[in-house]
Amino acid sequence: MGAVATLLIGRIVEVGDNRMTAALSVGGGGFPIIEFEGRPVAVGQVGAYVVIRQGSTRVVAMILGAKLEARPLALSAPNQVSGGSSQQSAQRGTIELMPLGELDKNTVFQRGVIHYPTPGAEVHLVRKDELAALFRRFRTKEYELGCLPAMPNVSVFLDPSTLFARHLAILGQSGSGKSWGVASMLQRAVATMPNAHIILLDMHGEYCWRDQHGKRHAAFHEDVYRYVDARDLEIPYWLLTYAELVDLLIDRADDKASTQMAFLREVLLALRQKANEDMQGIDISIDSPVYFPLGSLYQQFKEANEQVTDFGKVKGALYGQFDEFLIKMQARFNDVRYDFLFKPKRRVSSATLEDLLRDFVGLRSPRRQITVIDFSAVPFDVRPTVSAQIGRLAFEFNYWNPQAREFPILLVCEEAHAYIPRDQGTQFEGTRRSMERIAKEGRKYGVGLAVVSQRPHELSETVLAQCGNYICLRVTNPDDQEYIRGLVPDAESGLVNILSSLGRGEAMAMGEALPIPTRFRFFPPDPAPNSNDIDFYRHWREGIQDLDVAAIVNAWWHQRR
Repeated sequence: MGAVATLLIGRIVEVGDNRMTAALSVGGGGFPIIEFEGRPVAVGQVGAYVVIRQGSTRVVAMILGAKLEARPLALSAPNQVSGGSSQQSAQRGTIELMPLGELDKNTVFQRGVIHYPTPGAEVHLVRKDELAALFRRFRTKEYELGCLPAMPNVSVFLDPSTLFARHLAILGQSGSGKSWGVASMLQRAVATMPNAHIILLDMHGEYCWRDQHGKRHAAFHEDVYRYVDARDLEIPYWLLTYAELVDLLIDRADDKASTQMAFLREVLLALRQKANEDMQGIDISIDSPVYFPLGSLYQQFKEANEQVTDFGKVKGALYGQFDEFLIKMQARFNDVRYDFLFKPKRRVSSATLEDLLRDFVGLRSPRRQITVIDFSAVPFDVRPTVSAQIGRLAFEFNYWNPQAREFPILLVCEEAHAYIPRDQGTQFEGTRRSMERIAKEGRKYGVGLAVVSQRPHELSETVLAQCGNYICLRVTNPDDQEYIRGLVPDAESGLVNILSSLGRGEAMAMGEALPIPTRFRFFPPDPAPNSNDIDFYRHWREGIQDLDVAAIVNAWWHQRR
């Protein structure tokens, strides 16, 4: 017991519903920094672990908060750490604890607490062997994401199967290190699992980019990733579902929207069936991924909109109902930014679907584990539709794949709040429904979803609710914190208070892929993404004094960055 007694820092004084309060007995009842196992330890550090001992019971707990009270307290601590005092103190330190699980006699950790300690139980600093036991369970899978901030020599291991199969939310405000963390996670995933299949939707060119000399850089080594410009990928209009075409071509606020939607349903089905009459034995539906001529769609709307009978004396039933639809469709068709969608050059028949799927799931020779799809030059108003289409194609690919369980796919959605919105009835309702389907059914068919967002309370609640794992970086916005608190299990909701104090690259991880909720620091990615803040001071002091404005204008004209 002598070695154990030197770990004592306080005693439990209050036990509540999944919360405990301990009064400290070290440093005169305050918060000292003490030497322990050859390292300095700040007693009471938020996010640190302690072990509560009572008889043969050992309960692991995390420190949620610390407080110094200016009132006397007599605390008996016969075996306390050197430097403490058993006499009355003018102040006392208290720490709020959240129990996480128990260590058995063989130092094997079990999540959840069966034997709750009572007031008077001893609170000890956690030993290295006890701390290592917490992460021993997943060490054999070698998916090592980071280390404990207070103990850099203790690595944090996660279970990649549970992390990706049960879906993952990576949440944090701008500048907290989300892209840094995502790059580190994916780099270590492909290093550990060489047959990974990852599709990364890169909204701002942070993972693949060109420098001022036109040289391409990436957050991944050349032999593991393939770069694809979303426009060059050519996901053509004929792959859009009925709901996605509604999002793209119809303004739901238009008082004629319901008529336009009904006519679109009728025309779309007829065009798909007529254009693919040679596909014998195939039941073509309104959402079948088969070619149809876009010009015919426009023409049928135009004819119905202008239809008159009786030598021009009687207007047709749909006369004038499609004015807004035709204007919107014509404007987008004539906008060069939409050429990749409306004017495909390669995907001009149903037979090209095979080549497209092979391209974006990484099966084109040479094979690559990560496909980075760059959306940075795609118009903002069409990004949601194309993003949802890529997600739907990934889902449909494995839905019809008889070997789906042996070929799991991970879809990483950067800036997910922009195209998977929380509010229903938005312009991108069809898009949101496509992604929510992946969240609800994807794990059955080997499609994992990782959503990355700086505005979690704007992200679909359905998608977040289906996530079994949360990696939360710094979040200071009260609305976002409260939203996250409502998503995580009640037993872990108190951990949300820690999010505002996290440093850049630090995260609080909660969920099924970890043995316990863990505050850790990501290992630095190598190479790093292009997500660092711009150094205004340096560039304004030493930066360039002139620019090739003609080149900027030319890039703008050609919509090429």
